[in-house]
Amino acid sequence: MPEPSHKTRLTRPAGPSRPSVPDHLLPATSTLSGLPDAVRIHEVGPRDGLQNESAVVPTDVKAAFIRRLAAAGLTTIEATSFVHPTWVPQLADAADVLTALADEPGLPHSTDLPVLVPNERGLDRALALGVQHIAVFGSATETFARQNLGRTVDESLEMFAPVVRRATESGLRVRGYVSMCFGDPWEGRVPVPQVVDVVRRLADLGCDEISLGDTIGVATPGLVHELLEALADAGITTDRLAAHFHDTYGQALSNTLAALQAGITVVDSSAGGLGGCPYAKSATGNLATEDLVWMLGGLGIHTGVDLASLVDTSVWMAGQLGRPSASRTVRALAGQPTDPHGLDTRSGADSPAA
Repeated sequence: MPEPSHKTRLTRPAGPSRPSVPDHLLPATSTLSGLPDAVRIHEVGPRDGLQNESAVVPTDVKAAFIRRLAAAGLTTIEATSFVHPTWVPQLADAADVLTALADEPGLPHSTDLPVLVPNERGLDRALALGVQHIAVFGSATETFARQNLGRTVDESLEMFAPVVRRATESGLRVRGYVSMCFGDPWEGRVPVPQVVDVVRRLADLGCDEISLGDTIGVATPGLVHELLEALADAGITTDRLAAHFHDTYGQALSNTLAALQAGITVVDSSAGGLGGCPYAKSATGNLATEDLVWMLGGLGIHTGVDLASLVDTSVWMAGQLGRPSASRTVRALAGQPTDPHGLDTRSGADSPAA
């Protein structure tokens, strides 16, 4: 890898900003060679984030959340899931959310709203609502495949085949998720060839983009480079890949930087750090979108996201959920308690969740 070259200046993060975040609170930009000029953020908060909440968020709040995220400049927002309500009751109102967004648009015309579709029944529901982008959700490990889908890895891929085929024949874009790419709470470290095999098979099915998930947050930068190099050797280039990191051990941003260095230009994140995984209890929240935007802005990488508006949105959603945001950037810029569980460490006193 070439030695980094630095060009330092004080600037606002790429994209528009609002005066509610003063210049002195924004990162100083210092670019590094070998990084992309722009990154597309795939926002997963309304789906991956809210599906892990113990309480069910009202439909109108979900729709408002998506509108606010779009207004902040996010162009890809995973809206909901057509998984059976028995498995994910938090998203049982999927059709109602999409209908609410259609009835009161309030979204830029270019906003992409993918939905998770587990099987052909889910695809039928999505097609009936005019969805243009779907995602299927697979696993690199057998144990998690059985826990999450009730099937083996082979059986799950067989289930996805007609979904992907019908979706592409209908002109839809298809994303494939691969969970447990680096570690599994039951099986331990996941062999790289095992991950490569599942990614290749999803690509062969016809998935346009494949998201590599560090579901329990155990990846480190070296492991990220190792997997991406193996995928490149298998003919799967980074223009078909996205990175999806969880922050269990505080490694999500360092792993993201490693992925960018290897050529990734699409990164999944969740506003306010919402999320986890209902089938893997060791999976904590996703990489917070605000923390990602802060880092990318400091590197001079364009995202088109208004950081101030995004922070406002996460503060608002934290209020809806009854607790402070888990995002360090939100807590820093909005003056929220530094402990996401509600302990105000600035004064040493307990404070109610905002």
